[in-house]
Amino acid sequence: MDLEDIPQGPVDPEVRAYVSSLVSALGGTGADKHGRYVLGDDALACLKDLRKWLKLHDEKANRLDVARCLAEGNLVSGDLLEILAIWREEATEDRIKSKIALACLELLVPLTWPIEKNDLQMTVNHHRHVPYLQLAQVSYKRAILEHGSQNILRNAVRIGLPSMALQMGQRVTRDEGIIKLLLYFFRNVAMISPPTNLPVEGNGDKISRSATIEAFHQQDVLALLLTISSNMGEDFNTQDTVIMEILFHLLKGIDMEKLFMDKAQLDATNTDELRSLLATEAGMHRNYAKNAPTRHNRFGTMIWVKRDDARVSTVSGQDVLSSTQRTFSKMDESKKWNRPKQRSKDTEPGYDRFDLPVSLDDSATRHLRAFVEEFLDSSFNPLFTNIRKAIERESDRVLEIHAQQFFYLISWFLEAERVRRKKKTNTDMRKRSLDAFEAESFALIASVLNQETFVALNRFMQDRLDLKLWREVNAGTRCFTQILLIVQEIAESPLEEDQEIAENIQNRIFYEETTHDRIIALVRGYKDQGFGYLDSCTELSHVFFRMLERYSKENVDLQVRSRRRARVRRKAAAAETGNSNDIDDEVSEMEDVVEAERVSKERKFDFGRFSSKFMTQACINTFVSFTRYYNDLNTEQLKRAHRFFHRVAFKQELSVMLFRLDIIALFNRMIKGPEGLDTAGKMYKEWDELVRQLIKKMIKKLQQRPELAVEMLFSKVNSTVFYLENGYEKQTTSSRPRPPAMLEVRGAMTRDEQIGVAVAVLFDEKIDAVNWVAKVLSSAASERQSWEAETAARQLRTDPSQESSEEPQNSPAIIVSPDNEERRIAMFKDNKLRLLMTLAGFERLGIDDEPSTTWLIPSALSARDLSETQEIIERHRNNPTMEYGDEDPKTAEEMLRRAPTVRKRAEYDDDDSEDGGILSNDEEDFLFRAGGPTETNKKSAALARLKKKRRNRRTVASGDDVGDISDDTREAKRKARLEADQEKKRKMKSKLLVRDSDDESDEDLDREFFAREEAIRRGQAERVREALQAGRINAVVGTQKRISDTSERGNGKRARLDMTTSNAEDPDVVDEQSPLAPRERSASLSSDVDESPSTPFSSPPITLSQEKGPKVMVMNDARIDSSLEGIGTKASSLTLIDQETDTESEAGDEDENDMKVVPAGRRRARVTALLLDDSDED
Repeated sequence: MDLEDIPQGPVDPEVRAYVSSLVSALGGTGADKHGRYVLGDDALACLKDLRKWLKLHDEKANRLDVARCLAEGNLVSGDLLEILAIWREEATEDRIKSKIALACLELLVPLTWPIEKNDLQMTVNHHRHVPYLQLAQVSYKRAILEHGSQNILRNAVRIGLPSMALQMGQRVTRDEGIIKLLLYFFRNVAMISPPTNLPVEGNGDKISRSATIEAFHQQDVLALLLTISSNMGEDFNTQDTVIMEILFHLLKGIDMEKLFMDKAQLDATNTDELRSLLATEAGMHRNYAKNAPTRHNRFGTMIWVKRDDARVSTVSGQDVLSSTQRTFSKMDESKKWNRPKQRSKDTEPGYDRFDLPVSLDDSATRHLRAFVEEFLDSSFNPLFTNIRKAIERESDRVLEIHAQQFFYLISWFLEAERVRRKKKTNTDMRKRSLDAFEAESFALIASVLNQETFVALNRFMQDRLDLKLWREVNAGTRCFTQILLIVQEIAESPLEEDQEIAENIQNRIFYEETTHDRIIALVRGYKDQGFGYLDSCTELSHVFFRMLERYSKENVDLQVRSRRRARVRRKAAAAETGNSNDIDDEVSEMEDVVEAERVSKERKFDFGRFSSKFMTQACINTFVSFTRYYNDLNTEQLKRAHRFFHRVAFKQELSVMLFRLDIIALFNRMIKGPEGLDTAGKMYKEWDELVRQLIKKMIKKLQQRPELAVEMLFSKVNSTVFYLENGYEKQTTSSRPRPPAMLEVRGAMTRDEQIGVAVAVLFDEKIDAVNWVAKVLSSAASERQSWEAETAARQLRTDPSQESSEEPQNSPAIIVSPDNEERRIAMFKDNKLRLLMTLAGFERLGIDDEPSTTWLIPSALSARDLSETQEIIERHRNNPTMEYGDEDPKTAEEMLRRAPTVRKRAEYDDDDSEDGGILSNDEEDFLFRAGGPTETNKKSAALARLKKKRRNRRTVASGDDVGDISDDTREAKRKARLEADQEKKRKMKSKLLVRDSDDESDEDLDREFFAREEAIRRGQAERVREALQAGRINAVVGTQKRISDTSERGNGKRARLDMTTSNAEDPDVVDEQSPLAPRERSASLSSDVDESPSTPFSSPPITLSQEKGPKVMVMNDARIDSSLEGIGTKASSLTLIDQETDTESEAGDEDENDMKVVPAGRRRARVTALLLDDSDED
């Protein structure tokens, strides 16, 4: 047979041969030595070679072949342990034997190291060797603990004593390595446990927790741990995490209540547990005996059950004949749901689980209790302070699992301290009276009650909660719960110092609102994390809720710090820093940058608001899931669930939340059965009363709200709860989303450059938005070009000789449609995209800016314009400009600023409202904005500015020390100038906002006014004709003369009026071209004009001067406004003005009088001048 035909085993034969030869050369038992182990000649070299094989083959190649060969060769039990056993105390000084013992320890540590491989790391080699090696490690632990010499662990301690005896500053790297190697060996021994999926040979009690603790106590391992822990930070530093791991694997799952019981109490507790189990068994027998088969009903029975849907179900068994309820119960039991099996999300190794209970025997309990008490008295503060600092520094020796172990051990030792103090208090109070009792301080555990620990715990819980690492969250939850309980005991201490400490700690814990929110998130976040997490989160919420309620009642003015999002403007930051000189520039450049940051704000705590957060369907579901384990819950756990449901139903008056079929069925089964609560239990009566009152309220609510019968099938949302409680829907108002601030490009830039800035801003992260805008422009240009071509073709078909009365139609607007839902949201929320769309010519349809607002391309943009815009965008997209400026370059983002917007006053707003028309930039909204004031004399204004400038120059040249002006004076002058400027703006009258007052007049009054004006005009015309016919006056048309109109004099302006133009426009004015003869036109003007009625809007009547000399008759023709022009009526008036030369003072007085009578801003009237000569009277 060839060698190739030999079947290969799990290990390479060559590797097996080398390892087996080394194991054989190591030593063995000899007949001449009476069966004692004898070392080989090269034992030390063989041990070193085996270590090299483990390191180079297994560790480097990620294989387990050498470890498998060593397990099959029985190296640990047959060689290593025997070598350590024959190392006597008198041979401690022997260097060769000490080196051999150390070499054995160096092999024992990797061979007993736990195999930590998850499914992703497992290879074919691992799957082949891991089960065998796990069973081998169990045998290693059994051999170590049960060795006949009973000194394997003690001899291992002797290996590290020389290195430990040195001071920390004198130790070298080798000494630190030996100490760490020794501690890792103890950690591995404490950590090894029988695998749950593999059969274990032999008695499992020999490797149990009790056997481990007993061996550690007998061989001085616990004393070594106490020595190192108590000197942590002084003589030891880097060994803290290994000590913590050993303690974790020794203490996890141990009940502290039983740990600190004496023998009598433990026996009584065990007796009570046995009695409870017997009572439960008896109850099961009673239930079974009710329908148990007898010799007379041994025959089978099958019945048919008719259901409401006319279907028939079959149920077998004579027990279904007893009652209808039993029939339906058996039908329910027969229903099975084949739930799909999901892969377990918990990939963490099982040896890190701490929620599995572990029982200890009497000897192990006594030794462990003594160790824990000694550890609390001497080692707790040094060890956990050093570990916390290492975790905060993120030292290399700190692993991810260490944080979980750290907080779990804190919770374990705090609970042990509580139980120990409770036991000691009860003992002391029994021995002496209450007055003689002296309370002890809590200084022994003070290292975990400081602010640093609270910060680390909050950070740990929040991080693990975000990562959904539920086992680590469970550890943090247990730690927080025990801290709260120990603080509660400190607050109840008779020592004032302890009370002040408790007050301070509670204030720090309850001050952060994030802590409150985290507690609620823990309860709401339960899904399928297991009973351990369910128990810890409900306990924490119960304890936290009760303590916070009590503390808020004692401190009415309790303040909490809430962290919220706040939008802060840089303008406000600049104003706070006193940078007033740069405010103008900074506001224009930086006020548009709106930052979001988390800020802290104190507010008064409202316990009702906090408790309402607990009364949600998610929290109720968590406690319902917890209550489903009612048969396995103890008294405290049942009490916890009872208090929560009582608070929901009666204190918060939200019993509707519990009106759900599964909840009511659970409560009914707990009381009425089957398999309900023990009627002799302590919590049965309280649960019975709660369920009875709850069902009574449900029946009453069903009578009031018949809709509840349907809602009992579902969970209740807030709107449903409100309707069922009040009988009507809750009125809610939805707030409309606010559009983002509009942006603009700062500086004087062309449209091409502005588009380049917008494209550069969107280039890095939102280039798809730029591509979309270019695509829309391309499609719109094609559509617009088609329309223009069609319009041109239609015009060519039309006969150009025929004039078309129809106006040319504009091209229709093109609606901009988003390509997806994300784009539609960005068109409303992304102000940078909106800037690019605005620069491209897109317009928003309508006044309101809402998410559903339509964007369109207006008809004014031609196909050529759209194509040019598209080319500009594509050019900047292919070659974007990211920086602008040479001396001080700015990025494209910095070239944007917030566009100033003015909130327009609504049409129905009153002009004198206090808050109407407020500018968006917090400036005063004046009645008229600068843009259309009454024109002033530009020359006079320029002259005034020139004089002011010269006066300022003379002031500077005179040598006045401007620098002597104080800051307060300068600030007062600046405020005075600002106030004067605002006062000037308030008085501003703008042409842009002038409107016709006649539009607001009444039609009846207008009709009466126009009738009176028509009568006055006709009477005046008739009297003029009579005067001309009588020859009393000769109308001579004079040359154009500069005259002053009342309205123009009020404004300081002169106007030239052309009589010819005026006469041509007004047919009612009589001139020399009239068909009447000159003699006929000289009719007399009677003084009856004064007797004609007039109105405030009437034109002044004609008056003749009584003085001699040439007379000038001026006819003012003032057209009325647009409403009067529609009627076609015109108002005319003739005024005769004496043309004799007056003095300048009389002219000035006349001007003043005219300015007082005629209001400014009256429209200038047209004037026609008639020269009247006295000689014509002949």
